Amino acid sequence: MEQCLCSVIKACANIDAEIIVIDNNSTDGSAPFFANRFSQVHFIWKKANAGFAKANNEALRLSKGEKILFLNPDTILPEDCLEKCLQFFDQQSKMAALGIRMIDGSGNFLPESKRGFPSFFTSFCKMTGLTNLFPASKIFARYYLGHLPESKTNEVDVLSGAFMMVDKKILDTVGSFDEDYFMYAEDIDLSYRIQKAGYTNFYFADTCIIHFKGESTAKQTAGYFDNFYGTMVLFVKKHYPKLSGSLYVLLLKILIAVKKIFAATKPDIKPNPLPATALIFTNDEGITESLEKYFSTVTEVEEISIQEKNKAVVFCDPFVSFAVAISMMQQMKNQCSFFIHGAATKSMVGSADKNQPGIAVEL
Repeated sequence: MEQCLCSVIKACANIDAEIIVIDNNSTDGSAPFFANRFSQVHFIWKKANAGFAKANNEALRLSKGEKILFLNPDTILPEDCLEKCLQFFDQQSKMAALGIRMIDGSGNFLPESKRGFPSFFTSFCKMTGLTNLFPASKIFARYYLGHLPESKTNEVDVLSGAFMMVDKKILDTVGSFDEDYFMYAEDIDLSYRIQKAGYTNFYFADTCIIHFKGESTAKQTAGYFDNFYGTMVLFVKKHYPKLSGSLYVLLLKILIAVKKIFAATKPDIKPNPLPATALIFTNDEGITESLEKYFSTVTEVEEISIQEKNKAVVFCDPFVSFAVAISMMQQMKNQCSFFIHGAATKSMVGSADKNQPGIAVEL
């Protein structure tokens, strides 16, 4: 969360904004870590995890802005991100909400940046792997709108709750996140209600953020299938006609059972160790010394280019801006392990393996 806050504060430099953080009873020592830090941020420390929807709704009730950005803490924003989003908002008369192009910690595009509404056939294609086999198909990849280029702004059905900017007036009309969803599918539900009210959702491709999600570990567990697809059952029961909805729910339950069987037979994915060598873009000798306890070889570099593969690359702000770091990650995707260190922060965040969750390294 530290690097996320650092990037958000920089992205808010030229706009009138407030930053509210709801901590859902985390157990990693966040409260003492952030004590007396980030004075411009309003922290709320909960004593229980009430879920994604309730936490965001509580922050919404406290907010005063005309545009509301729901943002996950495992994200990094470029400095001009919010300004570009707000400018685009002003150009669209019927737009209610905006999502954004997202990449993972290895620089790969995240297809959930833009999605279509779930249907019987759409869910069947996703859960049986047809979407992965035909990722650009308008028919088989409808779940991720695979036929729409990731580099082009388009009107879409569903936005990701990891970065979802919504007009406050629209939220006052259609309501915010449905708190019946503990986690997952609440963004689908809100996107659906926005369109049902006659407004549009847009996927905005002119800027890009990092979302460290670690999908490959969490998504191999039976618990994940119950949570994720269980919320899809809730969505279908809420919004679909009784007959077709019942058939859809039956399909989901069958596919969930099959998924859990296959997940149980797969070996656990062990995280890869950090690379032995790190290239660090910085002019701070203190950071270089801190990294020597994690890497056998640490080399400071000045030019903003990467020629070598299979090494850790550490981008240190402000020597390298968040925007430049994100751009380079996309150019060198899957070739290096990327880490980002925000100015005056006590850690760096990144991913040592594209199939593993993002990790924070204390400096």
